[in-house]
Amino acid sequence: MNTRGLLDQLLKSGQDLLQNKAAKPSGNQGGALSGLLSGAGGGALAAGALGLLMGNKKARKMGGTVLTYGGLAAVGVLAYKAWGNWQAQQATAPRGEAQTLDRVPEADVEAHSQAVLKALVAAAKADGHVDARERELIEGEFSRLTPDPQLREWLHAELNKPLDPKEVARAAGTPEIAAEMYVASVMMVDDEHFMERAYLDELARQLSLDAGLKIELERQVKQANV
Repeated sequence: MNTRGLLDQLLKSGQDLLQNKAAKPSGNQGGALSGLLSGAGGGALAAGALGLLMGNKKARKMGGTVLTYGGLAAVGVLAYKAWGNWQAQQATAPRGEAQTLDRVPEADVEAHSQAVLKALVAAAKADGHVDARERELIEGEFSRLTPDPQLREWLHAELNKPLDPKEVARAAGTPEIAAEMYVASVMMVDDEHFMERAYLDELARQLSLDAGLKIELERQVKQANV
């Protein structure tokens, strides 16, 4: 599967979604999405798919982070910075440079990308807004974004799974991937919403994130939006 290209499009489109919302009155989510979906090019389609995933959530966190660091690289950069700061606070010596997706060999990027996309889709469901109709619309946009039938089938399965932080966390093959998955989840949710905050906390527990690292990952996402 070519998850990397799709994920990069979605993350970069956070900036487009941010700009679109800034230009239009809030409260008419359908109207904003209609404008995005009728636009030309993959960027508009990706913004539409991301908007559907985010539902009524504000796009500032996603858009601001990507505006600062770029598309897919944003996840790796934030995880890397958080990892380094957290290690510097530990009494033990650093364990070496974190192999985040902005620093891993090309052959490893796909594994990181798939785990991050899995986390992104799961986080979108944390507030319960993705119903059967939303899933159908989102899948339609994904179908237009990628010609890969295997990737579309995988996305269909992810969208239709019950939300289970333990199952999501199993995709974290390394501590760095766990950090990246958490960064993507924090970017996606409204952490002041009770259900979404509870989901983040349980995901962090299932990812076996150290409490200090969890705090630092969240801090990096917030700082990127200042």
